[in-house]
Amino acid sequence: MDRRVPTVIMRGGTSRAIFFLETDLPAEGPERDRVLLAAMGSPDRRQIDGLGGATSSTSKAAIIARGTGDIDIDIEYTFGQVGIDEPSVDYFSTCGNISAAVGPFAIDEGLVEASGSRTVVRIVNTNTGRIFHADLPVRNGRFEASGDYEISGVPGSGSEIVLTYVDPAGALTGLLTPSGNVLDTLEVDALGEIEASIVDVTSLYAFVRLTDLGLVGCEAPHDLNTRPDLLERIEAVRASAAIALGLAETPAEAARLPTTPRIVMVGPPLDSDDPNPTNLAVIAVSMGRIHETVPVTAAMCIAAATQMPGTLLAEALRSHGGTPQSIRIGHPAGVIEVSADVRSDGDTVEVVSVTSSRTARRLMEGHVFVPE
Repeated sequence: MDRRVPTVIMRGGTSRAIFFLETDLPAEGPERDRVLLAAMGSPDRRQIDGLGGATSSTSKAAIIARGTGDIDIDIEYTFGQVGIDEPSVDYFSTCGNISAAVGPFAIDEGLVEASGSRTVVRIVNTNTGRIFHADLPVRNGRFEASGDYEISGVPGSGSEIVLTYVDPAGALTGLLTPSGNVLDTLEVDALGEIEASIVDVTSLYAFVRLTDLGLVGCEAPHDLNTRPDLLERIEAVRASAAIALGLAETPAEAARLPTTPRIVMVGPPLDSDDPNPTNLAVIAVSMGRIHETVPVTAAMCIAAATQMPGTLLAEALRSHGGTPQSIRIGHPAGVIEVSADVRSDGDTVEVVSVTSSRTARRLMEGHVFVPE
């Protein structure tokens, strides 16, 4: 007989996730992972027997609980990146887009009491131990989803949810620059030596130049995802970065950590007549595929890294003239604007906070039936 599990499906930013209350799931471990995989329809590249959308952006799970032990925390949020054609659930990262839906979910489920016209929900991401605040509009005690705020990659508009990640450096490794350098040289099969800036802000990212992979920044993700040679080279770069950080000893071991680190390719902005031009062009990679947009955590990490002298991002930004605290990042689906409060004292760099705005919407509520 099937297990009947209460669930809500929510869009957060440019991602979609199945949301669960922690109390409705088995305890952390293999049985919980089995439920998440079955709910999503994995392993199966089409996820035909579940609720997944067969992309990394739509194969996500969010597990929500009331805050415990800290009076400054309302909600605990655990993120799971559910494998599509592999029976795996990766908890060694987080998702900034889905973060935008956590506050709305918490309010509508009665976990947090709404007050006034806007409510700030204080959330800890259990994957990283880092805290973020979601400032969102409410009406009649519930999240107000309608509004005129638009984000690239999502049709229509919604209300603005302001996400502020507090003290986000070292989220996964405990270090802002886990290699000890702002610029590393990686030895990559078929590419030779290439430079990378590996930065851990909100999550762990290895930034490389678009040109080192033979790209400009205007390429369509669908076209790039039909080039296995390119995807193999990008994975070789990611594996090299993982090995350089001591996270793996071989490329095969690095393949078992598909989101650690993640790769983002960066370069100067493309020529544009836009009166409000972008500062950088980026193409991100997620779970071995070119991302249709850019992860919010990547955008936040970029905003911080552009203010760190010596990184590839600071170099790319400087080549376009200036180092703004708030930057506009061009990605395949449009633009995302992010700001970072970064302070330097001699050789010490402190990332106080990073901020961006998203929209979110509840899509479905009910039960998912998981085969026993």
